[in-house]
Amino acid sequence: MSTGGGVDRQQARGGQRTLGLLLAMAMFVLVVDTSLMNVSISAVVHDLGTTVSGVQSAIALEALVSAAFILIGGKVGDLVGRKRAYLLGLLGYAVGAAAMTVAQGLTAVIVFWAVIGGLGASLLLPAMQSLIHGNFDGPARRKVYALVGAAAAIAAAVGPLLGGFITTYLSWRVGFALEVVVIVVVLCGAKLVRDVPYTGPRGIDVVGAGLSVVGMGGLVLGILVWQEGGERVGLVLAVGIAGLVGLVFWLRRRARHAQPALLDPGLFSAAHFRVGVSQQMLQQIALGGTMIVLPIFLQMVLEYDALQAGLTIAPLSLSMFALALVAGKRSGRRRPSTVVGAGFGLLVLGIVVLLPLVPRADTGWVLVGPLVIAGAGLGLLVSQLNNYTLSPVPEERVSEAAGVNSAAGSFGLSFGLAFAGAIMLAALAWTFTARTDASTVLPPAEKQQVAQVLEEDAELMSNTRLAELLATQPEAIRQEIIRINTEARPFALQVGLLVPLLAAAAGLANCLRMRRLPNPAPSGAAETTLG
Repeated sequence: MSTGGGVDRQQARGGQRTLGLLLAMAMFVLVVDTSLMNVSISAVVHDLGTTVSGVQSAIALEALVSAAFILIGGKVGDLVGRKRAYLLGLLGYAVGAAAMTVAQGLTAVIVFWAVIGGLGASLLLPAMQSLIHGNFDGPARRKVYALVGAAAAIAAAVGPLLGGFITTYLSWRVGFALEVVVIVVVLCGAKLVRDVPYTGPRGIDVVGAGLSVVGMGGLVLGILVWQEGGERVGLVLAVGIAGLVGLVFWLRRRARHAQPALLDPGLFSAAHFRVGVSQQMLQQIALGGTMIVLPIFLQMVLEYDALQAGLTIAPLSLSMFALALVAGKRSGRRRPSTVVGAGFGLLVLGIVVLLPLVPRADTGWVLVGPLVIAGAGLGLLVSQLNNYTLSPVPEERVSEAAGVNSAAGSFGLSFGLAFAGAIMLAALAWTFTARTDASTVLPPAEKQQVAQVLEEDAELMSNTRLAELLATQPEAIRQEIIRINTEARPFALQVGLLVPLLAAAAGLANCLRMRRLPNPAPSGAAETTLG
């Protein structure tokens, strides 16, 4: 009998390892999907006969839908079952990816990839966190959180490389077809997933759901509109802020009257949860800001293609992956606040070292050192924050907590991408104008026109391409415009890097709050999952 029991335990451990790998595969597809779309914009525009702005709008809409509906997605998982929400989310992503393989116009991209795929992500993210929390215990849970986080980090970094390779040598449609294959493999392992029952109230909070969409959607949309230079940005942001403020008051009112709500505001009464969610958001802001600024620097200034840019960023992802796994295995030996503090400290150090290198680098090799340092810091954070935030949450509230945690991460990533990009382009426009006005070579009558052209056409253009467009201009004017472009872009990119730097510095300061708190104890278990 003992032999049979040993075999059963080995089979159970083997099933858990397989499930952890499948969850990591699902997260990889979730993250790499947008990267594939980003590097394939020109090919998609050409094949579908649409415009760059149209495809960019679809990408923005996908991020918007995911962020705006993620809290609702967590509640849907409570009502229909976390496993069912996980499977529906995977199917939504599969529908979006499959549609991309046969799409013949922008409408199909918007409906199937942006809307249905974005809704799939809003179901998938909170359900995955709930299922990890409910299917794994102790050290195994930490390892799976680290593995899934590392898969997301790897996907974010190698996505441009993978997408660039597939788009260049095969077709962007092949990339989405491969996503469908991976999702099918993950779905085949559905029997390994044990559902996590929900015992809380099952009523539907329609007003709360609407306010969350308006709040999250308004803020993300406002940032994206600002990045694209749109009008009435303040109004859109004000609507988003009003939606979130209204949501807070509405949730408190529902709680006072013991009525079902989108989420329980009592979650935020737990200090560990408040600190963990804020750190999660700051980590993702730093990651998003870094991952938008570095590829632009590599392609604009060093004139790298997608493959070269992906290879240059690889040290960030590889060090992140390695440290996440090592720290996940050994996290019990250190306090979580110590590991998180070291993570944010390394992230600050990496970006600080990177800043003075930007205007001096003439090859991506110069960036390897600071990227390894920053990646190591992110790896330490990935290994800790999910488990720190969700470990002390009672089982009946873990889905709500996971939804808030995912919403914070999703919003942080979107904010980092949009805000760092917007700040960088604003600094670029200001620098173009200032240097053009100060030029003693350009004719006074043409300065305003030159500044406008630089802002609109040169901000994402290499000097080689700019020189081709200026071929008919006098040599002195051509060289002056290229000089302005060359000097303006590194400064703008340094300004863009301030977004992840400030987020990392805020996370480091927030660690002082973490150190004042005791280590979180796991809910409903005697075993300490964190050292």
